Amino acid sequence: MNNLDSSFLLPLLIVISTLALVFSVMGWFRARSFGTAIQDPRLDQLLAGQDRLEHALRHEQAESQRQMRAEFAESSRALRTELAQSDAEFRGAISRDAAAGRSESAESLARFAAGFAERLDMLTQANERRITELRSAVEERLRALQTDNATKLEEMRRTVDEKLHATLEQRLGESFKQVSDRLESVQKGLGEMQSLAAGVGDLKRVLTNVKTRGTWGEVQLARLIEDTMTPEQYAQNVKTVPGSDAQVEFAIRLPGSGDLDHPVWLPIDAKFPKEEYERLMDAQDNADREGVKTSGAALARAVEKQASQIVAKYVSPPHTTDFAIMFLPSEGLYAEVLRQPGLLDKLHDMRVNVAGPANLAALLNSLQMGFRTLAIQERSSEVWRVLRAVKTEFGKFGDALATVKKSLETASNKIGQTETRTRVMLKSLKNVEAMPEDETVSLLGQAIDDFDESEPSI
Repeated sequence: MNNLDSSFLLPLLIVISTLALVFSVMGWFRARSFGTAIQDPRLDQLLAGQDRLEHALRHEQAESQRQMRAEFAESSRALRTELAQSDAEFRGAISRDAAAGRSESAESLARFAAGFAERLDMLTQANERRITELRSAVEERLRALQTDNATKLEEMRRTVDEKLHATLEQRLGESFKQVSDRLESVQKGLGEMQSLAAGVGDLKRVLTNVKTRGTWGEVQLARLIEDTMTPEQYAQNVKTVPGSDAQVEFAIRLPGSGDLDHPVWLPIDAKFPKEEYERLMDAQDNADREGVKTSGAALARAVEKQASQIVAKYVSPPHTTDFAIMFLPSEGLYAEVLRQPGLLDKLHDMRVNVAGPANLAALLNSLQMGFRTLAIQERSSEVWRVLRAVKTEFGKFGDALATVKKSLETASNKIGQTETRTRVMLKSLKNVEAMPEDETVSLLGQAIDDFDESEPSI
């Protein structure tokens, strides 16, 4: 209570002393303003009292501060003591609560572990029962499947054995038949080879005879011309030079100046200088350069001689073309003639063209194309009449196509309408359960058979 009074009186004393000081200062300033030098004893007393009051106030304030420090230190010690007690009590409470929580958690975990173990045991037992049931069902299905598979495998084995036996017998029969056929073919081949050997001997004898050799070249030339040209486009054994009895082996009938009764002939004669060609081949096989050179020159001279004979006998413009064709029946002979230097130029100067089998075939094909072009030109008016007739008929064909198109569109529309109605009917019948096929056949068999018989085949 004393502390409370001192703390209340101290500010009051400070306020009173401050007011007294203010009033004294005001009085001093007022007396000074009047310019008087009068000394007021009361003012001195007041100032002395003020000094005492200030001294007392300072002493009281110091005492109050000392007491307050002592009280604050005491309060701090008491507060620290109380805080320490509270902290100890709080820690004890926390320890007790933690111990209780741990105990409760341990009990809860124990109860949960017991429940979980019980549930796990129940689940394990249920799974074992289900696994046992599933194993029994699977084993039963496997036994049934094994029995079914064994039955089917036995049936398949019997079927495969039957088919394999039949196929093996068939293949063996076919193989024996093929072997017999091949043996028969081999026998035929041997006979043909014997015949071919005899034919080769005959051919050799033919080629050794000059007249027969010329006949062989004529036969080959005749075959080429007959395969390429029509009978109206060539002639055989033609007298191309008026007043001469010399007959060329073959001549191509070329159109003259519009007169079909007086054509222009293209003479073609076959030549085969066999001896010179064989000597050249022998020299080449023996790698005899000098022999090759000598035999090549002899072959060139023989070809030039035969070319001059062809020109002298068969070329007579304007009844013939201004050149003739010398046919060489061997491609090897033709190649050797081309290989001789300067020989082709000499033959061209002599108005003779040399041709092998391939070249002559190409030349005859070119002439055939020219004949066809000429025939087309001669019949152009007839072609135009045919084209006009075709155009007229094609217009009628277009009208017929338009009619057919209209009919097809009508039929397509009808089919589309029928298909739409079918979908509508199927949609209406989607909730109706379908009847098994065997019952459908037994119920509607006769009607289905009648419909199948009446349905047109595509």
